[in-house]
Amino acid sequence: MSPVFESVAAFEQALHQLRTVDAAACADAAARQDVLTKPRGSLGRLEDIAVFLAGWQGRARPRLDHGRVAIFAGNHGVAARGVSAYPVEVTAQMVANFQAGGAAINALAGAAGLELMVVPIELDRPTADFVDAPAMSVEECLAALNLGAAVVAPDLDLLVLGEMGIGNSTAAAALSAASFGGSARDWVGPGTGVHGSALDAKLAAVEGALERHRIATTSAFELLRRLGGREIAAIAGAVLATRQAGVPVLLDGFICSSAVAPLAMERPEITEHCLAGHCSAEPGHARLLERLGLAPILSLGMRLGEGSGAAVAAGVVRAALAAHDQMASFAEAGVAEA
Repeated sequence: MSPVFESVAAFEQALHQLRTVDAAACADAAARQDVLTKPRGSLGRLEDIAVFLAGWQGRARPRLDHGRVAIFAGNHGVAARGVSAYPVEVTAQMVANFQAGGAAINALAGAAGLELMVVPIELDRPTADFVDAPAMSVEECLAALNLGAAVVAPDLDLLVLGEMGIGNSTAAAALSAASFGGSARDWVGPGTGVHGSALDAKLAAVEGALERHRIATTSAFELLRRLGGREIAAIAGAVLATRQAGVPVLLDGFICSSAVAPLAMERPEITEHCLAGHCSAEPGHARLLERLGLAPILSLGMRLGEGSGAAVAAGVVRAALAAHDQMASFAEAGVAEA
């Protein structure tokens, strides 16, 4: 398969030529909502979700016949600074658990009726420590973006995105700060549960990375390659490729959302085809969602990653589509309208 993003210029062109929503399909879906057997607006956010899916699928009665969860995994050089409660070997061990069917995301994807795809990216070769150097070369970042784009199939009704990578909440904090401003302390959280000296190391790493790359981080691509990770760049590539294909996206937590932050810094409209599955317990996530203009579907205190919160939210999406498609209209049911 030929790469979607053959060069940095191709990536930038895709980011600046964003597909727009099908306004006619939105209008038709909204009109259907208005004649279903309920007071207008009484299903609240469920109605909005149905209309949103209609607009990006291009049909007044959207479906979720083919939904996919894509989990990208990568390792980070900055983890050597002690920023996580777990060693980097856990990334590969958890990927093996995903592949064996034993992780939370396996259970939750199955419960939501979603296909699960796991994409490990060079786990034996962590990115560079971004305090000392760019995390990735231009070629490495393009390769990761294209791995993300490769999970997007034209027949998908919804793509759910998630990640696995020891140290990646450190990268997420750096990306968020560089994209939207603020200090390391504004964005750094406990991640895997760090405190004390480990949290201090995490703050210092983000502060050091922001200072080292401040002058160079002027574009979405440079932010991703200097401060991100392979799995984070892959999520960004998937988000951009879904936009090109007209496939709606359901984002997971803080790390997943941080992959969109550099794109949104350059093109705020990039989030128009995205739903935020949940607001995680990681402190920076609520702030990041606000900057991205996304309202979470759920808030359950989750902070696992793996796409787990988004997979749970996919059940709400299914409920929204079921009500939209299966309810009778006032005329069909012989019920008088108000």
